[in-house]
Amino acid sequence: MFENLTERLNQAFEQLRRRGKLNERDVKEAMREVRLALLEADVNYKVVKDFVARVSERAIGHQVSRGLNPGQEVIKIVHEELIETLGEPVPLNLRGEKPRLIMLAGLQGSGKTTAAGKLAHMLRSQGERVLLVAADPYRPAAVQQLETLGDRLNVEVFSDPGIAPPRLVQRAYERAKRGGFSLAILDTAGRSQLDDAMMNELAAITKKVDCNEVLLVVDAMIGQEAVNIAEGFNQSVPLTGLILSKMDGDARGGAAISIRSVTGIPIKFLGTGEGLDALEVYDPERLSSRILGMGDVIGLIEKAESAMDVEDAEEQAKRMLSGEFTLEDFRDQLSQVRKMGPIGQILNMLPGGMGQMAQQIDPHEADDQLKKTEAIINSMTVRERQKPTILNASRRRRIAQGSGTRVQDVNQLIKQYRQMRNMMKRIKKSGLGDLSGMFG
Repeated sequence: MFENLTERLNQAFEQLRRRGKLNERDVKEAMREVRLALLEADVNYKVVKDFVARVSERAIGHQVSRGLNPGQEVIKIVHEELIETLGEPVPLNLRGEKPRLIMLAGLQGSGKTTAAGKLAHMLRSQGERVLLVAADPYRPAAVQQLETLGDRLNVEVFSDPGIAPPRLVQRAYERAKRGGFSLAILDTAGRSQLDDAMMNELAAITKKVDCNEVLLVVDAMIGQEAVNIAEGFNQSVPLTGLILSKMDGDARGGAAISIRSVTGIPIKFLGTGEGLDALEVYDPERLSSRILGMGDVIGLIEKAESAMDVEDAEEQAKRMLSGEFTLEDFRDQLSQVRKMGPIGQILNMLPGGMGQMAQQIDPHEADDQLKKTEAIINSMTVRERQKPTILNASRRRRIAQGSGTRVQDVNQLIKQYRQMRNMMKRIKKSGLGDLSGMFG
């Protein structure tokens, strides 16, 4: 989402990096570019004005660290002020007697039902026993969509289309209490626009049950309109937080920067993809780093930890450095990389120059290549995967036909595998293959 903004900001900072000494004119020129970049990203005008004023005051005020050159110092100030603008992270409120209730609200098409599934997936992985509540009897197939998500997650879904949502939610609370659920997530009805009936229904639900959280799901792709929607909901039903959905979409992304400053409502989660695991806890520092092209190494590590088995990774690393790893090991590694999410998201989390180089790679092409490689290896017999030296011409033709690829693709994979294996053997011979202390 922030690709264009990141590129514009880095162009402005590049001019500063080239200068060994900055004067007031240099700072003002850079801030003019920063202002334009933020406005083009659809950041609220008042937010941009205040942000640029704070950065300019600090930069011109010579708050320069001896360890940094002036250009780096200005980038550091922008980073810190962007974190300030994005607001403090506020954790989910799960205190109090069980079952706790989280109500999701939002307009139609904001991704509310999907967000309910993602949130259920995240909280269940943290040890919560979750009940999903289908409190939207109006949208066609809304209940079925939630039930489908419940089946995928193995999470119970409570529904009763024959009664009004306020009464249904009250019954769902009683069911959660009797069933030993620690948490219930309420997927309420959306409308195509803000209206009194919608707001009255949400208010009636909050009178029937006490909610720990009332979270508004907002489509981040609609820009500044997201701010108006949040303010409209907050006037009728006091919101405790926001979920910005579709943060992976092709949009300018200004809502993420503006919405906390304008509304005062904390952002709690970011929806970053279509998968049920594509929900991130909001972290202003990490988001600021990604906006400025600094990557998100912590987020990358967390993705790796959630996708990979530590013991398997250790064993594979040992075999790899010993030069004994097979094509089965290679396939398993590719499978773990794919579990981390789309290649485009992973590349965008790389810092600095690596991230900039990664932007030159077509993420769709990279994803397709991973799938093709797995298909080729899966078309081999167990013996062929464990002993690739037996792969003669006829075997390679059979593998290509079975995987829907070309013989050249099979040859290229075998070549890459051999190169990697030879490189690992050289590393071992050089004495750099000692694994002691590598795994904690």
